[in-house]
This record gives sequence, structure tokens and C-alpha cells, in this order.
Amino acid sequence: MIRFIAVNIFLVIFIYAAVGCNAQSTPRRSLLALSKADHTMAIVDPVTLKVVARIPVGIDPHELVASSDGKRAYVCIYGGGSLYELNVIDLVAQKPLPNIDTRPLFGPHDITFINGKAWFTAEGSKSIGRYDPATRKLDWSMGTGQERTHMIYVTDDGKKIYTTNISSGTVSILLDTLITPPFPGAKPREEWMQTVVPTARGSEGFDVSPNGSELWTASSDDGTISIINLETKKPAAKIDAKVFGANRLKFTPDGKQVFISSLQTGELTILDAKSYSAIKRLKLGRGAAGILMDADGSRAFVACSPDNYVAVVDLKTLEVTSRLDVGGVPDGLAWAVRP
Repeated sequence: MIRFIAVNIFLVIFIYAAVGCNAQSTPRRSLLALSKADHTMAIVDPVTLKVVARIPVGIDPHELVASSDGKRAYVCIYGGGSLYELNVIDLVAQKPLPNIDTRPLFGPHDITFINGKAWFTAEGSKSIGRYDPATRKLDWSMGTGQERTHMIYVTDDGKKIYTTNISSGTVSILLDTLITPPFPGAKPREEWMQTVVPTARGSEGFDVSPNGSELWTASSDDGTISIINLETKKPAAKIDAKVFGANRLKFTPDGKQVFISSLQTGELTILDAKSYSAIKRLKLGRGAAGILMDADGSRAFVACSPDNYVAVVDLKTLEVTSRLDVGGVPDGLAWAVRP
């Protein structure tokens, strides 16, 4: 028995050493992809389209983001609004770091990294939260009062936040303002003001146009796309795009086209951003979810969750050029770029 255990230990050490010898370093520019089924985050070389590492994450990972220096990834552990963790990954060492407990904010779903901080939606708490890696604390939060606050966009100056609220059928616009109390000698204080704009029930995936003038969001319920004028904070147009089961929406880097994925039909609908007309409906599989644009305008990556692959779409031909295996039920996608 002792000899059997010793041999098995030797084999484990040998296999681990062999894997370690073949380990590849993280590219300075990497594609990050979550697998809901495998509970992993894949690091992909965007040049070779090969997975260089898979790092374990918690159950039900949904969206993720990399820090501005590209050294860490932050993963939302969602649990349908019931869980309360952000997983942190060292992208250089390719290993998990201590988790962030988001309580009292529950159900972190979407996340972005602006001004050195991680901003995330907390769907289970109808709120938005902010984590400061420098202090290792949640340093700010605000409730929306809306049902299923789901996706998030924060402007580069950290002064405006946009979110979609799925079940309420609204978009929240939060603006950081300075309020001067009405008495002598009082100092201005920071106060966030919310404007709630009606869209359509099921509004989930959204994006802000590259020039910052419009917000587009697609409804999974009725297949429409609502457009909001961000200067007036009012509805500007509604497109009957028939994107039933819409999941994510993204502008191309040049702002000329809008991609909408559907988990219901497996189609990627491509619209002309000026005329609102459909350019193409590209069948990707049984279902399409997360969309990530390549900044150089050459490719789009679309997570086909039910099909267990990520489709690579050429932005010039609007055709699928390859498929990536990043693990079962892929969803959240992000870029990590080190200087």
C-alpha cells in the first residue's frame, strides 16, 4: 500500500511538472473568456487563437474585466442575484488571488474598470457598487430602485454611469454632481443624481455609441431596440428589429454598425447605425451571447453559449472565420492589455 501511494504521488508530481514545463506565458494583449460549465477563465492568444491557460473561478461566472494595466482580471460570480463574490485573477502568474466579498451587495453581474476602480452591478440588491483595489474596500454604492439592474457602462472620467434594468424595462443614467448647500461657508458635496428612462421590458444588452451621443439597448421580450439621446436623457427612437431573445449589443469601433446577439435564435443581427436597416442576419448556432469587438476593427468575438464555442466574425466580410474552444457554455469576454 505504501509503495502504491508513493508511485501515485510520483505520477502526480511528474504530470504537474510536465504541464508546468509546457505552460505558456500570458501575451501582453490577451482575450479573456469565461466558461460557465467548466467554471474557468481562459486566456487566449488573439494572434494564434490558442488557449494559453485556464484558471478556475467560482460557480456561475458571468462577466469580467481586466484592470487598466492588464495584470489582473475581475470576475463576477452572479448566482442569479444571490451570490456575493468577485474573483480576482493574476494574469501574469496565471493564478487566482483572494476573492472580494461584495456583501451587502448581492448578485454582481457586469463589471468595468475605470479610474483605477472596479464598478459593478449588484442585481440582487438593485444597486451599483465600486471596489478600490488600492484600499481593498468597497468605497461607494448607490441603489437604482429598479428591477434586475444588469449591465453597466461608466464614462472614462467616472462621472456618468449607465445601466439596463431588465424587468423594469428601463435604463438608469447616474450623474455625479456637486451640490452647494444654501448657507454661507458650506463646501460643495458630491451627490449622484439618477434619471430613469423607459425602454422596453427585457432590455438587457446595450452599448454607447463611440461618439458618446446615443445609448442603444435591445429587448429580449419584444425584439425592439430603444435609442436614448444621452444629452437630453430622453428616448430618441425605437427600431422594430425583431431581435427576439436579444442578449448583447455592441457598436463596431467605427460606430457604423451595431451587432445584436440572440440566445433564442442563435442569430447575430447586424444593423446600419445610421439607417437602422438590417445589413445581415448571420446564423451562428443555437444561441449567441457575449460580444467583444477587436479595437482595430478587424474582428468580433461572439460567445455561442449553447454551442460551446466562441465564433470569430470578420468585420469586413461579416462571415465566421473560425471557432474557439474556451470551455463549456462560454459567456463573458474581455480584453487584457499590458503596456
